[in-house]
Amino acid sequence: MSVIAAHANTYEDRSHEILGLVRRAFAEKGFDGASMQDLARAAGMSVGNFYRYFQSKAAIVEAMCGLDLHEMEQDFIAIRTSGDPMTAIRAKMMEHIGGECQDDGQLWAEITAAAMRKPEVGLASAKMEETIIANLITVFAGVTGRTVEEAAQRYRAQGQLLVMLVKAATIRSSQYGGGDADLTALVGRIIDQVLGEISDDKQEG
Repeated sequence: MSVIAAHANTYEDRSHEILGLVRRAFAEKGFDGASMQDLARAAGMSVGNFYRYFQSKAAIVEAMCGLDLHEMEQDFIAIRTSGDPMTAIRAKMMEHIGGECQDDGQLWAEITAAAMRKPEVGLASAKMEETIIANLITVFAGVTGRTVEEAAQRYRAQGQLLVMLVKAATIRSSQYGGGDADLTALVGRIIDQVLGEISDDKQEG
């Protein structure tokens, strides 16, 4: 590995480490409430050094979305190669809905609110949702025996609904705390219905 490549990898690794450290500060103080000084302090860095990695809060959000997307892409690879992709999708969704990802819920509540005011944050958030929907459609194509293009035409709305449900439930769980078993069960039944209808809609022949 060249010196330049090694430096790039070190920079990327440090950037990811910083993002992990500032997530909670962002979630707790909010997009507007968290200053760059607050975020630098959470990362254990001077403000000047912090700016070497991220020039603005919007840049931090964009980087967080990118990092989360990478992790989700890995999840979808595991889902697509599992013996039962629909069951794997359901398990991953219920993991978020069941209150196991409250910190993520707080963060996404702040990002959703900021997306209404900051176009660059809105673009990053929209890109993330579209990527998740595209991955869902790819799974649905494999399950039903359709092309990705056909699956996109038939199941895009279902993908959008599933993303909405998981996002809203995760945010609600972070706001009010987990443990609403009846609501969690109801959301689970809706997910089952959507996934079941897709599974039953297999391409004939």
